[in-house]
Amino acid sequence: MEEKLAINGGTPVRKNFLIFGAPQINQEEIDEVVATLKSGWIGTGPKTKQFEENFRDYIGSKYALALNSCTAGMALALKAFDIKQGDEVITTPLTFSATANVIVHQNAKPIFVDINKETLNIDPEKIQEKITEKTKAILPVHMAGRPCEMDEIMRIAEENNLHVIEDAAHAIEAIYKNKKIGNIGHVSAFSFYPTKNLTTIEGGMVTTNDKELEEKMRILSLHGISKDAWKRYTESGFKIYDTLSPGYKFNMTDIQASVGLHQLARLEENWKLRDYYFKLYNEAFTDLKGISTPIEEKNIRHARHLYTIKINPKYLKIDRNEFCAALQAENIGIGIHFISLHKSSFYKKLLNLPAGSLPNAGEVSDRILSLPISAKLTMQDVDDVIKAVKKIINHYKK
Repeated sequence: MEEKLAINGGTPVRKNFLIFGAPQINQEEIDEVVATLKSGWIGTGPKTKQFEENFRDYIGSKYALALNSCTAGMALALKAFDIKQGDEVITTPLTFSATANVIVHQNAKPIFVDINKETLNIDPEKIQEKITEKTKAILPVHMAGRPCEMDEIMRIAEENNLHVIEDAAHAIEAIYKNKKIGNIGHVSAFSFYPTKNLTTIEGGMVTTNDKELEEKMRILSLHGISKDAWKRYTESGFKIYDTLSPGYKFNMTDIQASVGLHQLARLEENWKLRDYYFKLYNEAFTDLKGISTPIEEKNIRHARHLYTIKINPKYLKIDRNEFCAALQAENIGIGIHFISLHKSSFYKKLLNLPAGSLPNAGEVSDRILSLPISAKLTMQDVDDVIKAVKKIINHYKK
């Protein structure tokens, strides 16, 4: 007899709700935060500097700048490259709104390029046809933690004299052809939001190998004041400072860095655990009609930030939204990454794209959902997710 779904009044797979993307915070982080609070220095200071150095060493870049968000990192890069009104920046529509918003904030225009349906990343073959004399940069997104085709993107950028700003919010541990993400484009921006593989509660980091660029972004990140201003309250004594440009309030605090220091130390260990869970999901779901699972590629390391499946209406009686509702009724938290930006009210109006534009992003946007894959999960949690997905597919199969 078929088991009744919780959404129809049956018993849920789990008694308690499995929160999607719950962060793993250990005692080390708590102790470090307490020590920082007691130290008297809670703003941008020695812990932030240490976190920057540790992150720089992990990525292998020459420079790293700690910020209050990944969004801040992308905004700084665009400003440092003097992206302004009338300029165009090529990016993907299958991303969080911040990726395009920062372009608009510079009074520039985001130009969406369709994705590859299998990788979910921007399709390099479609970039060239969108380049005009107004194009100044490419902003690729390493979707779900899968590196974009950076060789091709960098080739196109070099041939057209374009800047490359990587949205690496999902991709801290990602590797592309033996190169760490964060070391390929001109600037890379990382996110430390609570759901990310490394969290500082809120926070971000930009990496670059360009000294002049790093100095420009660092000054812009704290109101545009000269570097000496960062040291004006240290034991070395008060320094007279100068305002060099109208900058931003984008700096990270030592409280945030205190969490990040220990998160970073466990990053590789946690990646191995998420990689294990990722493969368990793939093994359990690969032969299921009704959903498609992430592909595996050679010459890359996927950061395993998101585990995404796509609903196939050919085999199921329900759509993605109904599938999500059924999972939540089984007490399994889910995410949707993402509703394609060209379908959003603001960007639909701003860009006025013809009907049928960006077909791949549009199709994936309607079918995709993300399952829990945090390092905080237990084997029981993973088993519950698998059981719930199979239960729903079995109930709604055509």
